[in-house]
Order: sequence, then C-alpha cells, then structure tokens
Amino acid sequence: MRILERLLEGPKKILWYLGEHPDLLQRYTDLQGLARRTVQLLRRKWEQLRQALRFMVRERRARRFPESDHKLAQAILFIWGNIPRFASRFRERLYRIRRFRIRTGNRWQVLFERIKLHPAWFLGSAVAVAAIAVTLSLYTIGVTVSYDGMNLGTVASGRVVRQAAADIEDVTCQTLGYDSYTVDTSLLTRKTRIVPRSTVQTKQEFEAKLSRQLGEVAYGYVLYVDGEPVAATEYEGAMEELLEQLKTGYITDQTVECYFVEDVDIRQEYVSADLMMNLGYIAEKLNATKEGAVTYTVQSGDTFFDIALEHEMSVERLLSLNPGYQSDLIHAGDTLTISNAVPYLTVVDVERQSYLQDVAYSVEYQDDPSIYEGDYEVLEPGVYGKEDVTANVTYINGAEVNRDVVAAVTLSQPTPELQARGTKERPSWAATGSLRWPCSGIITSYFGYRDIGVAGASSNHGALDIAARYGTPIYAADGGTVVASGWDGGYGYRIRIDHGNGMVTLYAHCSSLLVGSGEHVYKGQLIAYMGSTGISTGSHCHFGVYVNGTAVDPLNYL
Repeated sequence: MRILERLLEGPKKILWYLGEHPDLLQRYTDLQGLARRTVQLLRRKWEQLRQALRFMVRERRARRFPESDHKLAQAILFIWGNIPRFASRFRERLYRIRRFRIRTGNRWQVLFERIKLHPAWFLGSAVAVAAIAVTLSLYTIGVTVSYDGMNLGTVASGRVVRQAAADIEDVTCQTLGYDSYTVDTSLLTRKTRIVPRSTVQTKQEFEAKLSRQLGEVAYGYVLYVDGEPVAATEYEGAMEELLEQLKTGYITDQTVECYFVEDVDIRQEYVSADLMMNLGYIAEKLNATKEGAVTYTVQSGDTFFDIALEHEMSVERLLSLNPGYQSDLIHAGDTLTISNAVPYLTVVDVERQSYLQDVAYSVEYQDDPSIYEGDYEVLEPGVYGKEDVTANVTYINGAEVNRDVVAAVTLSQPTPELQARGTKERPSWAATGSLRWPCSGIITSYFGYRDIGVAGASSNHGALDIAARYGTPIYAADGGTVVASGWDGGYGYRIRIDHGNGMVTLYAHCSSLLVGSGEHVYKGQLIAYMGSTGISTGSHCHFGVYVNGTAVDPLNYL
C-alpha cells in the first residue's frame, strides 16, 4: 500500500503545479506541435534529396552506353540501362519494409513499458485463467432427471430426454408387438444445474435406465439358444463367462475340444423385461431342462420291462409316454419316448485319452463226454494280451457316447484258453448256470437297506421285490431241484430251488404253489402264482438269490 502511495505522489505534484500555472500547459502544447511540423518538413526534404541523388546515379550509368539505330541493340541497351533502376527500387522497397517493422516494434515496446505492472499481477492473472480453465474442464451445465420420484441421473440437455423417451416408445412397440405405446412424460421431472462432467450420461445409458424404470423392455445382453431367447443380463461379458463356467464343469486336462450342440448366440438388444435375470437364476435355468422328446429305438430282444429298467423308470411311466403301445407288443425299430424333458444346453466334451487295454484271448474247445451239453470246464486258462491305446472319447453332458481309437500298439499277445466242452445229454431240469427273470412287473424294493414302516418287515432287504397284479405267473429262474415248498411265516407261501454249485433261489409271498419238494424243474417252468401272503403290503414276488448260503443282489445274476 505504501509503495502505491509513493508511486502516486509524483503525478499528484505535477497535476497541482499545472493547476497553478495553466499557461505552461498551453506553451508546452504549442512547442510540441512546432517540433512535430519541423520534423515532418525535414523528412520531406530528405526524401526529395534522396530521389534526386538516385536520379543522378541512374543518368550517369545510362551514359555509359551509346545510342544505336538497331532495334535489337536498343532493346538490349534499354533493359541493361533499367537494371540499376529496378534494383534501386527493390532495395528501396526492402528498406521501407524494414523501417516499418522497426517503427512498429518500437511502438509496441513503448506501449509495454508504459503499462509495465508488478509481477504479482501476472501471477494472479495466470492463476485466475488456470482456475477458470480447470472449472470449465471439470464442470458443465446439465439436466438432472427423475421418473416418478426415482433419480435417473444427469444428461447433457432436455433434448436427450425427449429423444430417449421417443426411442423407447418405438422400441417397446417393435419388441412387444404393441400397436402404440406412450411414455408418461408428466412423471419426468428435470432440473438444470452445474454438475461434474463425469456424471453426465450418454443418451444410450440414460435410455437403458429409463427403460428399466418403465419395466416394459430392457436393454442388455440376450442369450439365444437355437434362435430362441432364453435369458438376458445387463452386464457386459457376464453371459460369456457363465457359458464358459458351464463348460468348465466337463473340461479335464485331457480335453481337446468342448462345445455346445445347440446354436448359442449372444446379442446386445432390447428384450422383454421378463427375460432380465440375475446370473444365479440364469445358471439355474441353463442347468435345468425344457420340453422336448428323448427317444429310444427298440432293439431286437427288448421288452418294455427291460427298457424301463435300463432307463430307471416304471413300466407305467413308459406306457404313459407312449400311448398306443402295449407292454407285450413292441417291435425292433420302434421309437419310444423316454422323457419329455431335455437340457437347455448339451455340452460335448472330446478328450484324448491314453490307456492300457486288455486284448481278448480266443477260446479253444475239447469235447468231453463226461460233462453235460452246454457246460464247460476250463482246462488251461487264457491270458489277456495288452495294448497301449490312444483314443478320442466323446462325452455328452458327462456320459460317454463314442470312443474313436486313434492309435493302438500291442505290447503283448494273448494266450488262448482251452476248455472242455460237454457232450453228455443234459436232463431237462439241469441248471444252465444263468438266471432269467422269474416274472414281469416293477421293482418296488431293491437289495439292501430299507425302511418301509411295516411291522415284522426286515430293514436289511436280502432280495428283489417285483410287483405285479395278483395271480401273475412265476417261473423258475433256472433248472434245479425244489428243496422247499409251502408256508414259511413272514414269507407266506414260498418255494426254494437248488440249482447246484451252491446257488439257491427263493420265491416268496405266492398266492398258490404248483410244485412240491423233491421235484425237478426246468428253466422257465411255471412254479407258482403271485400273491401277498405272509408279511406283505401288496401283490409281489420276493425273489432272492443265495450263493453258498449268503444272500446276494439278484441284479448281478439276471
């Protein structure tokens, strides 16, 4: 402040002095005008003198060349004589340009010296300019929008809001098939304010938020399976990662290829809001099933009972899926529906596997009249060979469906087996060594632990319970001798057949018995009818197999 006061003291004194002597100011002005006119006059005289001197020089140079009557010589002399004049004018032009630049530069220098300020002014100005630039780069004027009280963020202008609403109306009609749809703009509120630039949304971002709030359509990443939309998510890359996780469950270190059977596509578009799900629900849906037919082609020798057993279902369920078929009338080549549900995605995993595999040995026979026909005895056991196999194994949803051998190297050759083959005539009741199913029906209780809540019933079930209608025929599982026939407490009416070689079969809960103790029966002979005698909850056959007195699982012998 003191410095400023001192700077102002000089001008104040000068103004006071001029106020006291006004004639001095007039004299100073007159002298200044006279000096200006004198300088201008001197400049004009100097210019005239310079022009005269230049003319004299040119005249002197021109006299060096004599006159000539030849036109060509005159032209050459004219050009040669004017070269100095042209050069002089060019130098004069350059001189004027230089003088103008010097004069202009001096004016600016004088001006800058007059307005010379303290360095603090420049520093303050620079800070102010920088602050304005930073503010303009970080903040802008935006419009904050809300719909029905829900904040939707900030956009650049109200025009963006109107365009987004119009686009959503068009998209909703196209996506959902509406004839017309209108966004209720009365629920849209807008406030203009200064906002950070980073918070301003693009038109697409605002459109997505508004469409989610409206709840009709949503913009996201849609999963299509065989051309049908299945689910959608708003997160970029999430659907691809989910599909890779589904395949990861089947991929091993030996996997060479893993893909989906179905045509899988991910599109970025508007869809019905009902398809928008979180990733957990999408994963659960893809791991579930959808409507579709799983079929089985009947092979020669198949029965309804065999097919139902193989696919772990009841005969009644198989019949309900195949109306028009009868359980006792199917033919090879018929196509039966096994299930009405198929997985959304079928994962194919191809693995390159290397393993050692047995090479089957051949069997050589030697006739023996002391052995029954159909019986064999091993005289010299065979030995499996070994080979190193490399194969491409194909799995569909974890189940092997194909094994393609790429290469196989034999490590050791197999040794043939020598067997004695019986030629002695076999009696009709002799055992064949293999068991057949004793009756038709449904397995209602398997071998092993069970808890059926029936008093007196064993929790350790040592047989198969095969249920069918009352009076269903029961046949001998193999040839043999009846060792027990009659009532046996909780078993009710039952039959035991000894098949030799330590094997005995049991048929319990019968309604009536057709053979007695000591009788010989052949394989497939009718021996009883199904019932529910003894401790029983319904009509069924309790079929047991005993080897050397120990109950074993009959399914291992059927």
